[in-house]
Amino acid sequence: MLKIFEKIAGSFNEREIKRLWPIVDKVMGLENDMKKLTDEELRGKTAEFKQRIVNGESLDDILPEAFAVVREASDRVLGMRHFRVQVLGGVVLHQGRIAEMKTGEGKTLVATLPAYLNALTGEGVHIVTVNDYLAKRDREWMGKVYEFLGLSVGLIQHDMDNAQRKLSYAADITYGTNNEYGFDYLRDNMVIYKDQMVQRGLNFAIVDEVDSILIDEARTPLIISGMGTESTDKYYKADRFVKTLGSDDYTIDEKANTVALTDSGVKKAERYFNVENLADMDNMELNHHIIQALKAHTLMKKDRDYIVKDGEVIIVDEFTGRLMFGRRYSDGLHQAIEAKEGVKIQNENRTLATITFQNYFRMYKKLAGMTGTAKTEEQEFREIYGLDVVEIPTNKPMIRVDNPDVIYKTVNAKYRAIVNEIEESYKKGQPVLVGTISIEKSEILSGMLKKKGIPHQVLNAKYHEKEAEIIAQAGRKGTVTIATNMAGRGTDIMLGGNPEFLAKQRMREMGYPDEIINAAAGYASLTDPEVVKAREVYKEIYREEKEKCDREHDEVVALGGLHIIGSERHEARRIDNQLRGRSGRQGDPGSSRFYVSLEDDLMRLFGSEKVMSIMDALGVEEDMPLENNILTKQIESAQKRVESRNFDIRKRVLQFDDVMNKQREVIYGERKKVLDEENLRENIMSMVEAIVDESIEIYTGVSKYSEEWDYDGLFNHLNQYFLPKGSIIVENKEEVTKEGLKEAIMEIAEREYRKKEEEIGESNMRELERVVLLRTIDSKWMDHIDAMDDLRDGIGLRAYGQVDPVIEYQKEGYEMFQELIRNIQADTVRILYHISLQKEAPKREQVAKPIMDNSAPSEPVRNKGKKIGRNDPCPCGSGKKYKNCCGKNVKEAV
Repeated sequence: MLKIFEKIAGSFNEREIKRLWPIVDKVMGLENDMKKLTDEELRGKTAEFKQRIVNGESLDDILPEAFAVVREASDRVLGMRHFRVQVLGGVVLHQGRIAEMKTGEGKTLVATLPAYLNALTGEGVHIVTVNDYLAKRDREWMGKVYEFLGLSVGLIQHDMDNAQRKLSYAADITYGTNNEYGFDYLRDNMVIYKDQMVQRGLNFAIVDEVDSILIDEARTPLIISGMGTESTDKYYKADRFVKTLGSDDYTIDEKANTVALTDSGVKKAERYFNVENLADMDNMELNHHIIQALKAHTLMKKDRDYIVKDGEVIIVDEFTGRLMFGRRYSDGLHQAIEAKEGVKIQNENRTLATITFQNYFRMYKKLAGMTGTAKTEEQEFREIYGLDVVEIPTNKPMIRVDNPDVIYKTVNAKYRAIVNEIEESYKKGQPVLVGTISIEKSEILSGMLKKKGIPHQVLNAKYHEKEAEIIAQAGRKGTVTIATNMAGRGTDIMLGGNPEFLAKQRMREMGYPDEIINAAAGYASLTDPEVVKAREVYKEIYREEKEKCDREHDEVVALGGLHIIGSERHEARRIDNQLRGRSGRQGDPGSSRFYVSLEDDLMRLFGSEKVMSIMDALGVEEDMPLENNILTKQIESAQKRVESRNFDIRKRVLQFDDVMNKQREVIYGERKKVLDEENLRENIMSMVEAIVDESIEIYTGVSKYSEEWDYDGLFNHLNQYFLPKGSIIVENKEEVTKEGLKEAIMEIAEREYRKKEEEIGESNMRELERVVLLRTIDSKWMDHIDAMDDLRDGIGLRAYGQVDPVIEYQKEGYEMFQELIRNIQADTVRILYHISLQKEAPKREQVAKPIMDNSAPSEPVRNKGKKIGRNDPCPCGSGKKYKNCCGKNVKEAV
């Protein structure tokens, strides 16, 4: 029924594009008007647009003219004028959507249109790339257009300090990686003073390679951690034990990526570690370490999942093949791999702050993305991020030939066939790009090519400028390149070679440093005489290389263009599509073919049964290939099943993380209020009042008769906070009311606080209030993160009791969060009333550490009576009623 409707009305994508073309026509219609403007007049348009926004015009109102201005500026500065389809992509991005654009269609240039338009509001635009190299390249390259038009451009790099970051975030448009943006957000919510924050709000983000960042990275949280103190010996012990096990002592489920001990394995563990019952609660940690050690030995493969380099275990990104320096597997798995590989085990870290990319990017007021492959994941983009996908037509017709998959029974037969096809293409001069899914497999193919004497380049796991230059030349005649997955490479493969990269290479050989070369190539303003001179050299070399590349381009076109060979199907179709998309850019010819064996992981786990039965029925031998569209569809069906399963896993992860995310928003929101407040005295007294209210309720709630109340218990309890011993004596217990009791206690609390202010000094007290409250929030929040992690680890067992683990996690998480708020207020009040200073007054940069009186107990108050009432003062110290403050947010959190 749906297909019939689409034939009549057109697909959603066709209808959307038809609706957007008139906007594009308006932009294109202004081209001649813009050409007539002088540079100064064109630059002046920025101030004009800003004033029109102030006067009430919307961004949509000025879009056609603003886009036309950027097109003209880009032509004057870069010699690149946006095509109609690029303008269409820019409109889609401005609308907060995903533009799917094929490789070579100029996504980097497309982003300049919505970035400029949205930067006019002054609220900032973040352009997100997958690595530092691309962020720097794009900032230097496209930044010239923005700067020509009078906007400031910032860049965030891994090695920058706070002052540099703050300056970059203050710019109109900022380039950086997803990791840097996310970590800066977390660090901003750990500062003691507002001016230590570097970000200035999350307004509009344009995410390049959006599927890589928002889907592939979605299950990997950003974690800021501190060093733990636990012994690493337990990992070595678990590793030694696992090495004693036989294959019948454990089971492996590769689909679910899990391992488990069998009954015989459990018995061996109990004997080895001298424990009576491994399943006992006291042995949960031991059991956990055994399972992680088992996983390290059975599921985690060296040179596929990780490599060992300079005595360190470094993770390999399964989607891009790059080394993920600084990243570690969580939950003790990294330590288990270190024990397995016999390298030094790093201490387990303690989480100080954490957030997933899913929840970080959902905080932006407006989010947009670009990629060559998003349509296969459109359901996830809609459900998780509220983003739809619009496929942008190519500038020139796509004429690449995508051949059906070739299927072999064994991996070895498949590799032999791949090498033979590479040899055929090499002999006739057709460039070949071979994609592999792991370092190990790229090295196997490289070894086979070396034996054949075929020269080739191997790219795996290291991303830097040299790698970008090699990829840029992968379209040259007779070139053979083997590379791990191509996600996010961000470099165009031009048939015949890239003249810019070749010119820069020649200048390097002439002794020019990279800084001068990049400036001469047009990535900086011409102010330095040395750069001006180098620019002339560059222009001449570039002209020579361009002529050579153009001639070679025609030769490669005649040979059929770039040929893509996929050595294996990835579990996600879009990763395969990214590899295919390296060929056939801008109307060039090209071809692609994937080779598959029934021993490949995807086929072995998800699709080999039906294919094997077909091959057996046809009497297929090991080196006999099968090339059939039905079999290709069968493989695609296996990929869809894996994609669906992975989506369900990511969705489940998000359901759990959403609970924590709501709580994070409350804590960070309260933290921000503390940073904004000049004087926190009222907030502290509100906390005192909340403690007094709760305490009175606990110690008087046992009886309605005032003479039966537990006065000793109440006063002893409040002694730990602010009440001096013997300061309240109740003589006539029959006449005491709760209101009167509270009034008397609060009067003493006020008096004692004033005495503390006089002792320390009012300005010092204001400073200490801020520091103590923030440090208490941070300390308790860290404990809460650990507690919530523990809860989440164990909550899965609730499913056996026919309850939904997510619902249980929400309920218990709510109770734990209430306890967190109570503990924050209790510790803050107790510390401030018992604090004393060293001789010097505290300075802003180095506040004196609080010194606790020995008499102050360290145990926080526990709620033994009723919970915080909806109309009670909020325990966070805001001064509002609980229902209008944290109570409202906490309710949303669960």
